[in-house]
Amino acid sequence: MTIGGHLEELYGLPAFTFPGSGGTPRELPGPDAVAWRITADTYDAEERWTEAFARFCSAVDTTRVRALVVGAWEDAYERSSADIVEALVAAGDRLPGLRALFVGDMHFEECEISWITQTDVTPLLAAFPDLEEFGVRGGQGLRFPALRHDALCTLIVETGGLPVDVVRGVGASELPALENLDLWLGTSWYGADSEAADLEPILSGVRLPRLRYLALRNSEIQDEIAAAVASAPVVARLEVLDLSMGTLGDDGATALLGGQPLTHLKKLDLHHNYLSDPVRQRIRETLQAAGVEVDLDADDADQDEDDDGTVHRYVSVGE
Repeated sequence: MTIGGHLEELYGLPAFTFPGSGGTPRELPGPDAVAWRITADTYDAEERWTEAFARFCSAVDTTRVRALVVGAWEDAYERSSADIVEALVAAGDRLPGLRALFVGDMHFEECEISWITQTDVTPLLAAFPDLEEFGVRGGQGLRFPALRHDALCTLIVETGGLPVDVVRGVGASELPALENLDLWLGTSWYGADSEAADLEPILSGVRLPRLRYLALRNSEIQDEIAAAVASAPVVARLEVLDLSMGTLGDDGATALLGGQPLTHLKKLDLHHNYLSDPVRQRIRETLQAAGVEVDLDADDADQDEDDDGTVHRYVSVGE
């Protein structure tokens, strides 16, 4: 599967793409009525992203803006988001009401997820201490050194391959308000090099006292992650556990069921899996009977088998 569309909303606000360089219409939505998507062309761009952002700042009362979406930028497959981060940080005092920011909202025709070139995105969190939602797409060049942020409620990192330093940086961060954490760990083909042990600081929950939704998904080591989650202290306080989009098989699901009770969850999301029918049925009998919503859809989970019998399973989103 690839990403075929743009974000439709952010911070509960509908996404609206700020018009391109052809001209700004006289009537625009209210500054606080939409999530503003600022974008340029990835290929043969006539206007740089920073130029589009400058036009936006001139046309809109930025003091009332609540949510921003960074779309494509020129040559995103080889040019990092560093100048975009710099421009947003420099505009911090002009965006006092900003509460949500997503960097890298591109679909596959603009730039495949694993080709998107990012940078250290933590200066954005430092520049916006009141930010409540932050998301980033693309793992190439992505950095996230440990930090403290007292307001952040939602953190989303979408990649086809998440570098271990980012996993460790998130795990070492002090995020006392964080309620929703969503990490797409990806595959080693596209730079994923973490192990289940690297998730221990997240799974302990020590630095995440308010966490209620945890997604560790889109991983080629989904079985190992499920086994680690089975005894993780943070699970007891979760409402939603999401281990979807990866290569989860019977070993991981059996370890998960053999660990601590999961009947307190509101939802367990395991869609895109490689489970056998008996294990699938056991999950239903154990959890659905207790009132847990369980997603076991596996319609898009494909696998190949070599002549020697070696089976290859695939994560949902890679390239």
